[in-house]
Amino acid sequence: MLCKSYVMQKSIMTLEKHPIDMQKNAKLDLARLNWDDLRYFLEVARTQRASSAAKRLGVDYTTVARRVRALKDALGTLLFDKSRSGGFLLTAEGQRLLAFLDSMETTVQEATEQIANTGHALSSHVRVGSTESFGCFFLAPQLARFQDAHPNISVDLLPVQHFVLLSKREADIAVTLERPEQGQYVYTKLCDYRLQLYATREYLESHAPIRSKDDLRGHRFASYIDDLAFSYELLYLDRAVPGAVSTWRSTNVIAQYFAALQGRALAILPCFMTSLDPRFMPVLPGEIVVTRAFFLSCREDLRKLRRITTVWDYLRTAAEANRRFLLGDAPAME
Repeated sequence: MLCKSYVMQKSIMTLEKHPIDMQKNAKLDLARLNWDDLRYFLEVARTQRASSAAKRLGVDYTTVARRVRALKDALGTLLFDKSRSGGFLLTAEGQRLLAFLDSMETTVQEATEQIANTGHALSSHVRVGSTESFGCFFLAPQLARFQDAHPNISVDLLPVQHFVLLSKREADIAVTLERPEQGQYVYTKLCDYRLQLYATREYLESHAPIRSKDDLRGHRFASYIDDLAFSYELLYLDRAVPGAVSTWRSTNVIAQYFAALQGRALAILPCFMTSLDPRFMPVLPGEIVVTRAFFLSCREDLRKLRRITTVWDYLRTAAEANRRFLLGDAPAME
C-alpha cells in the first residue's frame, strides 16, 4: 500500500503540474477524485466499449458509465467522445490521461511484484497472445509444462486470428509473424518454422501420382481467403504453387487442417501441426517448402518485470529446444 500511495502522490504532483483540463481557468478538484475510477477509465480506453470493460471488471454497464462520468466530473474535462460505430473514443485530454495512468499501472505492478514476492516464489499472472496454430499446437503444451516449474504464475493463452494489440494490453507478451514496426516495444526472433504441402493417404491413393509441380495442375487446395488474411506472410500458396486452384478457403489454418483431413484437397500446413498426425503425408517433400519466422515481443516498460522475464526466457528456451521439430526435421516435440 505504501508503494501505491507513493505512486498516487507522485501522480497528483504530475497532474497539478500538467493539468488535464480543457476548460479555461478550471481547477482540478482532487478532493473529488476517486482513484478506483481510474481502473474503469483504463478498461474503457483500452476496449472502447463500456460493455466490454464491464465484463473485464466483473461489473455491470451502468457501474462503468457512472464511474467514468464521476472521473470526468472530478477532472473537469471530457475524456471520451461517444460514437455509435466507434464506441468510446479518447479525446486529446483522455489520451494524455491514459499515458499517465499506463505508466502508473506499470510502476505499481513492478513495485508490488518486488515487494510481495520477497522471500517467496514468484506469484503473478501473464497473458500471452499468439497466432492460432502456433498457440494451439505448440504454446499450449509448452505453457502447460511451464506451470510445473512455476505453479504460482497463472497464464492466459490467446490464440487469435489477428495481431494482438500490446498497446491496449490485450496481452503482456505476443508471438507474431512480423516484427512490431511502431511503438516502444522490445522484440526478438523466437524461431523459424517450416510449412510443406500435405495430403492424406486416401487422397494420394485416389488421385494420379504427383511427381512434380506440373502434376499439381487440376488439384484442389484448401487455403486462406486472400483479402481477409491478417498478414501478408500467410499468402504463400500462389508463390509456392503458381496457378494453384483453391476452392475451399478459410481465415483459419486449423480449419484448413481439418478440411484437408477429409481427403478432398491438398493444403500447405505448418510442420508442427502435421508431424504429430500420421494421417498426413508430405507431397513433393523438399521441393515445396515455405519457411517463416515467429517473433516474440512485449512493451518496453514491461520487459523488466520478473513475471515477463520468466515467461519470455522459458519460451525462448522451449523454441530453441524444439528447433528441429519446428522445421519439420523431428517427429515429436521436446
